[in-house]
Amino acid sequence: MAKAKAPRRPRAETPKGFRDYFGADVTERKEMLDRIATVYHRYGFDPLETSAVETVEALGKFLPDVDRPNEGVFAWQEEPGADKPGDWLALRYDLTAPLARVAAQFRNDLPNPYRRFAMGPVWRNEKPGPGRFRQFYQCDADTVGAPSVAADAEICAMLSDALEEVGIPRGDYIVRINNRKVLNGVLETMGVSDLGQAADVLRTIDKFDKVGEEGVRQLLGKGRLDASGAYIDGVGLAPEQGEPVLLFLTSKGADNTATLTNLRAAVGDSADGLAGVDELDQIVTLLAAQGYGPDRIVIDPSVVRGLGYYTGPVFEAELTFEILDEKGRPRQFGSVAGGGRYDDLVKRFTGQAVPATGVSIGVDRLLAALRAKGRIGAEATHGPVVVTVMDRDRMADYMAMVGELRAAGIRAEVYLGNPKNFGNQLKYADKRGAPVAVIQGEDEAQRGVVQIKDLILGAKIAAQATHEEWKEQPAQTEVPRAELVAAVRRILEG
Repeated sequence: MAKAKAPRRPRAETPKGFRDYFGADVTERKEMLDRIATVYHRYGFDPLETSAVETVEALGKFLPDVDRPNEGVFAWQEEPGADKPGDWLALRYDLTAPLARVAAQFRNDLPNPYRRFAMGPVWRNEKPGPGRFRQFYQCDADTVGAPSVAADAEICAMLSDALEEVGIPRGDYIVRINNRKVLNGVLETMGVSDLGQAADVLRTIDKFDKVGEEGVRQLLGKGRLDASGAYIDGVGLAPEQGEPVLLFLTSKGADNTATLTNLRAAVGDSADGLAGVDELDQIVTLLAAQGYGPDRIVIDPSVVRGLGYYTGPVFEAELTFEILDEKGRPRQFGSVAGGGRYDDLVKRFTGQAVPATGVSIGVDRLLAALRAKGRIGAEATHGPVVVTVMDRDRMADYMAMVGELRAAGIRAEVYLGNPKNFGNQLKYADKRGAPVAVIQGEDEAQRGVVQIKDLILGAKIAAQATHEEWKEQPAQTEVPRAELVAAVRRILEG
């Protein structure tokens, strides 16, 4: 009889497009989000947590119209009931669609305007790549039900405050503002009314940061050769017809006043365009009244990402300091947040237009920026104080020590591995990033003392000090057992 095959062991690997986050990563992200939350709370925004799962119908516009609506999201169908097919459900794609559903579902209970912030993971069923994952964190703040551009100005001020709160100093970032209505005025001035052609113009404008002014000029016309040598067909506009777009994209002046003047020229007599320019004027006036000048927030018509989605003001936070890329070349860090006004947020549910404006911060990108600035990650986050075990029969004594440390607010643990090899306990403390090891053998117990080993100082001495300096500044001291907590605290406080 053939021997039965042993069951195949599962592979211990993360699914493609996903990643695991360990101690320092989780701690750094939580600390950053907590700082942002204090700013949002200060502005009167309330936290909102929604389910990770939404109905596919609620996600709506994010999904293609296919028989199995799972492209772009992770979706599945519930078991059908006796009288109806099972609903399609999906992991949330972003934090905006759940807000739309909440604003519609609880519209009679929520205050109007409704101000909320939300932080959490979202999932996208897209092809992963370097730095592109299928699960990532978002951090959003939105105001639903406020038609005034004062709400947009407030979001910009709050974004500025949040960046400074987490450690991006003034001068290392700029919040740039544009307005979809101004672009509508430009399209009107060009005589572009066909929706398909307008969409082509929008896609071309969205390439401005990649191909520049001349590239946009070519793409508005007959087309251009890209970097690979392939010919990209253009929109087919006459040169003079495309000029208002270029005037719009390059209208940033020496200050906000000059930019507003240039934008008025770009939109001509368009009522929608002039209304958009007036909104930008109002926003910078409201911000200036609160002390937010052009050193922090500026009008910049080259902000074009998302203009096809937003209905009014649009804003983007860009970090202006340089970092080195993977090849050692200097480059600016770039955008870490974006948002704007989207007044069709709840309309899909209620049939009525509901004004809304908000911002989303790229959590991973902002964390990377803080690491690049040395605001986090410069030193490993300290692990717990480790109480070593010299005599396993005295575990109650060691537990009493760790209990006192914890009661004093000090992070601490007893070594719970095999205590036979003391060297392994110190190796464990090093691997945990422990700042202090507490040692008490039988001799110390009889004398009523403990040994306090300063592991941070010990590492510095081992790396830098001479033998004489090492003797003058020992990293291990003996203190009375009653002074354990005070001695550890002195080391932790430096």
